[in-house]
Amino acid sequence: MFVAMNRFQVRRGHEAEFEHVWKSRDSHLKEVPGFLTFHLLRGPEYEGYTLYTSYTQWRSREAFEAWTRSEAFRKAHANAGEHKHIYLDSPQFESFEVVQEIS
Repeated sequence: MFVAMNRFQVRRGHEAEFEHVWKSRDSHLKEVPGFLTFHLLRGPEYEGYTLYTSYTQWRSREAFEAWTRSEAFRKAHANAGEHKHIYLDSPQFESFEVVQEIS
């Protein structure tokens, strides 16, 4: 299993707008081979921003990488630039190979 995450520093006062953007967009993830689950996580508030993380699980790194080259990826990110004003900085990408799972 493979986990891909993006960390977002959302300017204070723009949290509702950020959440609306994510909740109302069509991610096209459900149609992507190898996709397992998505979570949008709200984290702690800091001076000037609130931390958010998008968290996706994939069957493999290869499935995730195939998605990043797909039409579904392009569709899901088509309007990303329209909301730059809500971010303090660029998203920080992190990825992980799962070495143990307990469920």
